[in-house]
Amino acid sequence: MPPSLPATINIQEPRWDQSTFQGRAKHFFMVTDPRNLLLSGATLEEARRVVEDYRAGTVHPGLTEDQLWRAKYIYDSAFHPDTGEKMILVGRMSAQVPMNMTITGCMLTFYRTTPAVLFWQWVNQSFNAIVNYTNRSGDAPITPSQLGTAYVSATTGAVVTALGLKSLTKHLPAIIGRYVPFAAVAAANCINIPLMRQRELKLGIPVTDENGNRLGESTAAAQKAIFQVVVSRIGMAAPAMAIPPVIMNMLEKRAFLKRYPYLNAPLQVGLVGLCLVFATPLCCALFPQKSSMPVSSLEPEVQDQIRKKDPWLETVYFNKGL
Repeated sequence: MPPSLPATINIQEPRWDQSTFQGRAKHFFMVTDPRNLLLSGATLEEARRVVEDYRAGTVHPGLTEDQLWRAKYIYDSAFHPDTGEKMILVGRMSAQVPMNMTITGCMLTFYRTTPAVLFWQWVNQSFNAIVNYTNRSGDAPITPSQLGTAYVSATTGAVVTALGLKSLTKHLPAIIGRYVPFAAVAAANCINIPLMRQRELKLGIPVTDENGNRLGESTAAAQKAIFQVVVSRIGMAAPAMAIPPVIMNMLEKRAFLKRYPYLNAPLQVGLVGLCLVFATPLCCALFPQKSSMPVSSLEPEVQDQIRKKDPWLETVYFNKGL
């Protein structure tokens, strides 16, 4: 029989070095793998059992290191890192590519009429609201009124931006009009994410030492976390909403698409999907999931609280969310 797996592997952290972009990219390629959506409830529960037992010091007989890490990534794909609750299916990071390729492809295809703009911006913000709620940082609950305010504000912001820019680009080249959806999505992200996580901005998110020991809650950490998520989300959308319009603008001038116009939407969705397969994990990897900041950058009262526990601590860590 192979030797038993040691109980010293640190599965609290990702498998690859998160201080490097390459390590974070490998991690997020695993986290955003769309195939995780196809896993059964029994497979998810088995992965949870393996991970929780291992963390408690119980190693299942015959368990290999690769099997342990596979269970860890299945667990991470479906369960919230702070609360441990099973996440809504369409809100999981593994749903980002298939959901966004469909919604973004349709936004880029059906951008010419006002009803189409309204409908697809509403669909996109509904999806974003679910993702932002599902992947919020910390274990703080969000109230229905906060959820509703964020959803309505982001949807309104996206629609107003899209319709405003659409009217401004009427007399400009067609290629300019194709970028209206991206501007609307970027604006909505700047509204939606802070509003969806407003409780964190008011009360703070948990900050810990390097070993995960909770030291308190910080609003300064929440601000940094939300800023990083906004940048990542806009970066995630940029290639999928910037590259396909150029290609489609060229293709629509050729005889092929004029002869088969019904291929426009499938081609657009496919191009967006190809961009998102790479953009999603690479933009998630722009910042470490376990982000950090100096103790000196926290609020004075939080600094005092931490100094009483550990006078020599210089850096705290927090989950930035996704």
